[in-house]
Amino acid sequence: MDRCLLLILLLQISINGLCQQLCLKSLINDCDDCIKSGPYCAWCKQLNFTKAGEQEAVRCNTPTQLREIGCKENEIISPENRLKVTKNDVLSPSFVQKEPVQMSPQKISLELRPGLPTTFQVFFKRAEGYPVDLYYLMDLSNSMKDDLANVKGLGKDLFAALKKITQYAQIGFGAFVDKTVLPYTNTNKEKLQKPCDENTDQCQAAFGYRHVLSMTPSEEEFKQKVAEQYISGNLDSPEGSLDAMMQAAVCGEKIGWRNSSTRLIVLTTDAGFHMAGDGKLAGILEPNDEQCHLENNLYTKSSELDYPSVRQLGMALEKNNIQPIFAVTGNVETVYKELSKMIPKSEVGVLSEDSTNVVQLIENAYNKLSSKVTVTHDNIPDNVRVVYTPLCDHPGRAADSKGVCDNVHVGQEISFNVTVTVDSCMVGETSFIVRPLGIKDTLTVTLSTNCKCECKDPTDKEHPHCSSKGSISCGICSCSEGSVGQFCNCSIGDKDEHSLRKSCQRQNGTECEGRGDCVCGRCQCHNTESGKSYYGKFCECDDDHCEKFQNQQCGGHGKCRCGNCECDEGFEGTACQCRRSTEGCQTSNNTVCNGRGTCKCNQCVCNEGYKLPQCKTCLGCPDPCQTKLNCIECLGFESGPFEKNCSVACSGIHHASVHKFTIPGKECQQKDSEGCWIKFKMDQLVGKDNYTAEILSIRDCPKPPDVTAIIGGSVAGALLIGILLLMLIKLLIYMKDLKEFRKFENEKKKSKWAEADNPLFQNATTTVANPTFTGE
Repeated sequence: MDRCLLLILLLQISINGLCQQLCLKSLINDCDDCIKSGPYCAWCKQLNFTKAGEQEAVRCNTPTQLREIGCKENEIISPENRLKVTKNDVLSPSFVQKEPVQMSPQKISLELRPGLPTTFQVFFKRAEGYPVDLYYLMDLSNSMKDDLANVKGLGKDLFAALKKITQYAQIGFGAFVDKTVLPYTNTNKEKLQKPCDENTDQCQAAFGYRHVLSMTPSEEEFKQKVAEQYISGNLDSPEGSLDAMMQAAVCGEKIGWRNSSTRLIVLTTDAGFHMAGDGKLAGILEPNDEQCHLENNLYTKSSELDYPSVRQLGMALEKNNIQPIFAVTGNVETVYKELSKMIPKSEVGVLSEDSTNVVQLIENAYNKLSSKVTVTHDNIPDNVRVVYTPLCDHPGRAADSKGVCDNVHVGQEISFNVTVTVDSCMVGETSFIVRPLGIKDTLTVTLSTNCKCECKDPTDKEHPHCSSKGSISCGICSCSEGSVGQFCNCSIGDKDEHSLRKSCQRQNGTECEGRGDCVCGRCQCHNTESGKSYYGKFCECDDDHCEKFQNQQCGGHGKCRCGNCECDEGFEGTACQCRRSTEGCQTSNNTVCNGRGTCKCNQCVCNEGYKLPQCKTCLGCPDPCQTKLNCIECLGFESGPFEKNCSVACSGIHHASVHKFTIPGKECQQKDSEGCWIKFKMDQLVGKDNYTAEILSIRDCPKPPDVTAIIGGSVAGALLIGILLLMLIKLLIYMKDLKEFRKFENEKKKSKWAEADNPLFQNATTTVANPTFTGE
């Protein structure tokens, strides 16, 4: 059933055109604002078009809506897109020794209205016999030795293949290896001169890129120059392919690219490639500058500039209309296919082991490139969108970046629809280029925007419609100095216009809230969509926009007054959606929301912190065990901070001193101001700060300290510490004396004079004997 309804709705949308053109208006003050507000907005410049109380913004709408409300066809201003082809040369059927025209037109001028798309057609036809310039760029590293031998003999076949395409064919030749610095090439002097294997007789010195032969139509010259080439060598596997392609692309004069030709670079290699950033391995930090540095046909900045990035190379090839063909061996086919995805108009072919199939490969790749026409653009401004829709037998899908046609034959005319949209107004003119990739032909699109109204107003500076005090500007009065108002009928006197208009503005700075006109400093309010009028000093009020309930304003049980509902008797709520009742808010103790909230729409609206449905508990409130401690102390024990005014400060607590708790709830245990532990329980009553409390009559107070024991202990401790200090000092003195004595003993043992005779000592010269001494 739901699917059927959806199908019916979709059919109605398609039949009735629900997705029709709309004018989404914003703040409209004049015709220019209207035109800028949307691509399908138009302006009615008809005099007296607005009714009394209407604002001038009603002049802005879709042309259809304006006609329906009475605006005449010739009074509707709706700028349209303008397209002018300024150069449109005829497509050339074939190449006749002059610049052929393969794309038309060549120049277009667009004047667009923002948001309104315009489409023009671009035609393309590939001229028969269009010249081809083919530059053969070959890897001459040692691994390509067999391939070089075959390339020396392919000149005849290569020219024969090109003659099938055009009689105006030219061929050039270049060779590359890699940068001649470590770690890419052995920098030993002998190895730089002969980097090949010892068994290789003919070997040329190491080089990065060498231009060998400029574009020539001579088969013999090509054969001679290629025959002079020999293999060289390097160390690592990746080669300097991108360096060589960049120089071949930007050195146009030295390579010999012609202005009117299909330019091809055929890169033959059996290895991968170095890219931007790899130069750091050799200490080369300077980015590639995308400039030509060929001197004596040799790339001179190879060892100074880093390899180009893939993006740099792609942009250089695209800028110079060069299409690369990567003729590579099977081992690197995947690598070059990924590279080809990032470079527009390029092809990859797989070489045989000795490159014998290179001519057929080039022919196949050229056919793929030339039969695929890709149209894209350059330098597109940020606020411009371009979509391409191919009109051909084998089109690609429409896309913003490019249009593609496949399997296009020589001489077949195809076309593309190019849709251009500008998103916003621009100052002055800008331009961008539309061109087919790989082809020189271009289309220059000059672009400007049309954001102004051309109303062709009367030239009267004192028009009667404006009370002869102003001129007409797209149907609106533009008042002279000293007059204001819709019809310039208000003289501002001593006040300036700014002051008068400021008195019509509230905080947001909008005159009369955008709902009225400021006339002589007072708001004249417009009518609402229902025909009623806005009111208030700033036209801030209306009776049409109040909150709805069940799709009825004020629920059908009230009146809208200035955006707010005034409910009928017995109803309440912001949209009068509820019958006035407290039945759902009643609690078991016969209160409303436990006295901690209000009953609205038969539901409790709790005070902050209290929990629905009946505001009984408060999860975010402070713990009453702590907040009511001072009251419990003064009520139960007549002490604490509230001791003197306890009955006043704690009037909301009904208490009782008990020996055992009887009420449920959490038991509180807190320390009072005297350091005693008080135990009590509290139960919250009806209201915010009403409690009943039970307090244990006995406090748990700590015993007072024993002063005698403290004094005695202190004295004994002091004496003990003094004795210990004296003993420590005595010990230190003893240790010091002992150390000095030992030092003295050691010095005494070391002295030599202690064991010798005293040079000042003389023996006695006179001997006296006691005659009376008998020896007994």
